[in-house]
Amino acid sequence: MDNFVVYILYSHSSGKTYTGMTTDLITRFQFLNSKSTKGFTLRYRPWTVIHVEFFEIKADSLLREKILKSGKGREWVKNNLLPNYI
Repeated sequence: MDNFVVYILYSHSSGKTYTGMTTDLITRFQFLNSKSTKGFTLRYRPWTVIHVEFFEIKADSLLREKILKSGKGREWVKNNLLPNYI
């Protein structure tokens, strides 16, 4: 059975965050930091993983990702995670 991972990345150079979901965090992280050739993540490399949450059910992980991408979720990231990295 796969575990689903919701993750938050942080770019020190830009101060931006990126939230996503995957079943293979290591491969996804390596791809976003070195192999992707287009998109949002390319412009703000390098990324640091600042938060992960594990789920057994895909629907739960997708819901959590959606929450973290909402206004309240972004506010939670700003107030609870970013002070440790800025």
